[in-house]
Amino acid sequence: MFEKHLQHKVFGLIRKRSAEQNIRAFVIGGYVRDLIMGNASKDIDIVVEGDGIELADWLAGELKIKNGVQVFKNFGTAHFVFDGIDWEFVGARKESYSRNSRNPEVESGSIEEDQKRRDFTINALALSLGADFATLHDPFNGVGDLEMGIIKTPLDPEITFDDDPLRMLRAIRFASRFNFEIESSAYSAIKKLASRIDIVAPERVSEELSKMLMADKPSIAFIMLYDCGLLQRFLPQLSALKGVENKGKYAHKDNFLHSLGVVDNLAPNSENLWLRWAALLHDIGKAPTKRFLKGHGWTFHGHDAVGAKMVRKVFHDLRLPQNEKMTYVMKMVALHLRPIALVEDIVSDSAVRRLLFDAGDDIDDLMMLADADITSGNKTKVARFQANFVKVRQKLVEIEEKDRVRNWQPPISGELIMETFNIKPSREVGIIKNAIKEAILDGDIHNSYNEAFEFMLQKGKELGLRQKS
Repeated sequence: MFEKHLQHKVFGLIRKRSAEQNIRAFVIGGYVRDLIMGNASKDIDIVVEGDGIELADWLAGELKIKNGVQVFKNFGTAHFVFDGIDWEFVGARKESYSRNSRNPEVESGSIEEDQKRRDFTINALALSLGADFATLHDPFNGVGDLEMGIIKTPLDPEITFDDDPLRMLRAIRFASRFNFEIESSAYSAIKKLASRIDIVAPERVSEELSKMLMADKPSIAFIMLYDCGLLQRFLPQLSALKGVENKGKYAHKDNFLHSLGVVDNLAPNSENLWLRWAALLHDIGKAPTKRFLKGHGWTFHGHDAVGAKMVRKVFHDLRLPQNEKMTYVMKMVALHLRPIALVEDIVSDSAVRRLLFDAGDDIDDLMMLADADITSGNKTKVARFQANFVKVRQKLVEIEEKDRVRNWQPPISGELIMETFNIKPSREVGIIKNAIKEAILDGDIHNSYNEAFEFMLQKGKELGLRQKS
């Protein structure tokens, strides 16, 4: 049944080596799971009863792999890329854990012991590459769980998750990815052991979160994370948005569910991970800015600016990249209300020009985020907003073609201002540069050197500066 799927040259060489060395070797985990589910996979894990690194080295020689083998001695694994596939090799092992670490004590073991240590039954499936070539080894009925759509642990789930709490996040990710259910005792164990996630390195948590965000419908995973008490441990800024508060006839929407709705709306239109992070975090400033005004209702004034600042702490705490990726997310959060404001008001050239100036090359992403932010249950309102968004986009194109303010560079430099008025670096230089920018954005002058130069002379005169003769 499976032999036709094991025709790759590498599988054949492993079969040969297994016979020569009298060792047992298996392809295990995700590749086998995906094979049974009918999904393609470019990652293949090989487990061997013996030395996985030695097998990888031998294969690299037979395959004449130029870059050789990447070895991770601390983990007893080896890796190479061949034929566009990531091949990873490890010796079969058994593990034991201490309470304060998810890094186990590892000993050599059998394939059966190796399968017991796997996170879920659907990932414990193994196909033999040895004497019983292509035979499926499925000691925990992983195939049955695949057919039933269940995420289940090979052993007691409390032991499985207590040993390695990262598996709690993986359970939720797989359930979300495959639209499976987590088996009831496993789900209860996750709720019970949620605090154990604190021992997991933030980098590993954020890696799982990013994979969840890249799902077709990310909300499924994040709702489970909240329900299990996990999200509150590592992303309290988001979980703080959960719930609705009523005062008399005034109530606000559940901003947690709204945020997830925005990510879901965005998902079919963008594979940009960082734009999805921006969608997830775009309203985190609403919790600290929430106020009730008598006779008016709930307000969240300034939540865009506050939320943008909060992004920095989220990225720091989760060890997400502290570079242009973080800056991009902060920018998206800070600007996410601006396109919607244009939709609600008469679209002036000045407002559109300023949006183009502030968003730069990220304007298309910002418009996509703002479009996804329309989550009202009122279909008429949504249709009206979306129709107005078309007008805003048309206006963006028209003004960009005319005024060229995206990634705007000032037509007049500070050096030219100093040379023209024979002055040194000073407050007046900054005043004139800013006045030129504002005049262009307001439409008082065109974005051209000649008009900007004449405006500079006028502004300099107002400041008491004299043009150098």
